[in-house]
Amino acid sequence: MTIAQAIEQRLAALQPSRLELRDDSALHAGHEGAKGGGGHYSLTIVSPQFSGKNTLARHRLIYAALGPMMQQQIHALAIRAYAPDEPDNS
Repeated sequence: MTIAQAIEQRLAALQPSRLELRDDSALHAGHEGAKGGGGHYSLTIVSPQFSGKNTLARHRLIYAALGPMMQQQIHALAIRAYAPDEPDNS
């Protein structure tokens, strides 16, 4: 299983209606975090669990779902998290 697949598997706990994960690690080759093996990722996720929550609360849900991956396999994660009824989720 790749790291991206493991991320998607863990994020499935948030019951996303949309999940797009892009591995941007190649763009950061030579970066200190990349040297240590941690990848750079961009995430767009739409989940009903984000309804009524602010950005910080949404990010905390994502970090909790990813658990120790945030300390080891993921060096950087750019997040766009939306509730299903928000206009920017498409």
